[in-house]
Amino acid sequence: MKRHVIAIALLGGLLAGSVAACRDGEHPISDAAGVTSEPCPKAVDRSKGCIYLGIISDLTVGPRAAEAAAVTEAQQKFWDRVNRAGGIGGHEVDVVTYVRDNRSNPTTHVRAYQEIRGKVLALAQTMGEYGTAAILSDLRADSTVAVPASWTSAWAYEPGMLASGANYCVEGMNTVDFARAGSTVRSVMSVHLPGDYGDDGAAGVKLAADANGMTFINIKTDPGADKQEGAVGAIVARQPDVVVLTTTAAETEVIVRQAVERGYRGRIIGAGRSWDPALLRGPAAAALKANYVRAAPWGPWNANTAGHREMRDALGSLAPQDGHVSGWIWSYPLKAALDTAAAGDNLTHKGLYAAARAQTTVDYQGMLPAGTSNRTANQTMVLSPATGSGVADVPVVRDFFAGPTVERTRLDRPCFQDL
Repeated sequence: MKRHVIAIALLGGLLAGSVAACRDGEHPISDAAGVTSEPCPKAVDRSKGCIYLGIISDLTVGPRAAEAAAVTEAQQKFWDRVNRAGGIGGHEVDVVTYVRDNRSNPTTHVRAYQEIRGKVLALAQTMGEYGTAAILSDLRADSTVAVPASWTSAWAYEPGMLASGANYCVEGMNTVDFARAGSTVRSVMSVHLPGDYGDDGAAGVKLAADANGMTFINIKTDPGADKQEGAVGAIVARQPDVVVLTTTAAETEVIVRQAVERGYRGRIIGAGRSWDPALLRGPAAAALKANYVRAAPWGPWNANTAGHREMRDALGSLAPQDGHVSGWIWSYPLKAALDTAAAGDNLTHKGLYAAARAQTTVDYQGMLPAGTSNRTANQTMVLSPATGSGVADVPVVRDFFAGPTVERTRLDRPCFQDL
């Protein structure tokens, strides 16, 4: 197969409008910023110092607000559990003081980072591809480690980004290989939103189709439930063996329902953020149950792993949400890097950044395969049918699936740049 080898590039053109508060070569914050000998405001043990972590999330008006609230909630529970277990290097961790709402706006995201810059050691969460891209130059200048709450393949080339889970491109490749397993697939259609989310997933689908001699059909669709006539028409007219959706739940509901109603009987696989359990309570429920399979970077709320059990115990009686699983899993690599920096008596920006760069393995307590980290991109995904009674009752048909395409594909830059 032709190797995908091209120089590393930045996240599309998204950095063009970023607000950078520093010049090349400047280091605008203290290297020890975000770490104090004084206890955290809500310390479990007031004899310990405090490590402040920031959270910039989509907490109120954005399309991921419900998910973001759950992600943040789970991360706060995760670090509270760490504190109650003794903390890190004589310190506890605060992820409450410096929480900011980006309102799904990159400019607001930049402003939020400027507000907490110099006050936090790292970002426990930076929600969204566009907002995170807008602060990349500042994060690099500050040697600040960050946990991205997104799965674009661009993060694999940012050593300060502690990403977890299969990115959209890897997921796209794996969806095709999953569909091929035990079935004859001659054609595959990617129906996706514009931008690095949708384009990243579609690029992965194309890589797998090209590698396996399949016809690839690229359908880019606009966001919105009322704008899917073109996508539905293409599915019905072309009748691909497999359709891979990289959309949101709003588009998924319309596309699946109308395509099935108009005679499409092939398999539809939803990747990325294309799924919401609420779809099973809507008008597309029957079509989804008959034709749809959901891909996810990790097992659902009810998965039987040590990490899932700890998460459920920590969250107690809170209503289960997919965002809880994401927030909990995303926290493991940062904890591992903090442990390494603390063991070297170097809880500083540069010390943590060096620990993150050197990190090759992370123990996710079974929630992800052992050894996955930001430097060793996770290649697996979990597949579930569109059944079950809710978030806490999701069956799994394939656990930690990785197809042959991703295993033999070398990626040297973000996939979406080559779609």
